Amino acid sequence: MTGALDGIRILDMTRVLAGPYSTMILGDLGADVIKVEAPGGSDDTRFWGPPFQNGVSAYYISANRNKRSITVNLKTEEGKEVIRRLAKTVDVVIHNFKTGTMEKFGLDYNALSSLNPQLIYCSITGFGETGPYRHLPGYDYIIQAMSGWMSITGTESSGPLKVGVAITDVFTGLYAAIAVQAALLAREKTGRGQKIDLSLFDSAISTLVNVASNYLMSGEVPKRLGNDHPNIVPYSTYEASDGLLVIAVGNDRQFQSLCELLSDPTIGKDPRFQTNPGRVAYRDELNQRLNEEIKKRTKAEWQQLLAEKGVPCGPVNTLDQLFQDPQTLAREMVVTMEHPKVGTLKLVGSPLKMSDTKVSYRIPPPLAGEHNDEILKEIGLISTFTNEMEE
Repeated sequence: MTGALDGIRILDMTRVLAGPYSTMILGDLGADVIKVEAPGGSDDTRFWGPPFQNGVSAYYISANRNKRSITVNLKTEEGKEVIRRLAKTVDVVIHNFKTGTMEKFGLDYNALSSLNPQLIYCSITGFGETGPYRHLPGYDYIIQAMSGWMSITGTESSGPLKVGVAITDVFTGLYAAIAVQAALLAREKTGRGQKIDLSLFDSAISTLVNVASNYLMSGEVPKRLGNDHPNIVPYSTYEASDGLLVIAVGNDRQFQSLCELLSDPTIGKDPRFQTNPGRVAYRDELNQRLNEEIKKRTKAEWQQLLAEKGVPCGPVNTLDQLFQDPQTLAREMVVTMEHPKVGTLKLVGSPLKMSDTKVSYRIPPPLAGEHNDEILKEIGLISTFTNEMEE
């Protein structure tokens, strides 16, 4: 059985997270991904740590499995020729150089598509290739700030907070994977490739979803609500006798089911709390009264009771708890691969569960230039050319 993207070949000229995360998804789906770096390895995440294991960065390995690695000096004509030759053989080029960089190299969409009219060319930048910010570098933290994400994260007392992972990089990587696959489908109809212009800024704005819609409809700038929901109550974090628990009530029926478990019957009977708009209006009082009730039982007790009532809930897990959770293990969300330097390597598994074209874990995150010889041979260049392009 082959992967969904078996036979698709991708030239990955990206580094850090958004691009590598995207190409890893495509690699998991069966694509042949060729990762390009400068001699010695130029993906910054190779050097981000600790932790390191035998000199290999945990950050780097998180987004680079199922790729082959070639090192190329793009400052030389020999190195550029390698990219041109590869561009003739691949279906997709993905890069995340700053706007204008690929044009300086002579490796922009117009140049490479003239060699391969079926080429799909995906550019990932901080702010896109148009607009007044197009030449600015884009790091996730900056994008979280400028996109409004930080303004809605945290509490009024904490001030703006970033999300705990580089979430705009992750979202942009997902959008890139979607766009590339859509372009591949379009090529089946038209026979032509196309250019994709993706930015972290645009992706972050799009993922504001209902919060953005609330503002565009009302004109009201949202406040930071911490773990509360702007439109639904109770939908927050509550303190059980042994730790924190999230309860997410989505409708009036679920609220009444919750109230049936409380020792204080007046909460469920209070007319102010009968409908969600009323609960939103009186969220502070309701949450305070609920917290007093939730403290009377353990997290496990609440999970069992609320599950029986059909009320969504879950504990606030630390990562050690997460990776011991039976659901994590049952879904195979931790996989192992053998790495030439690390040995047995644990990785987060793919969330894509497909019945026929299953994802596969074929190649561990590669060392810089690990596959130079075999890739150069595939495009008709002798292996000794490696030395010429790295000098």
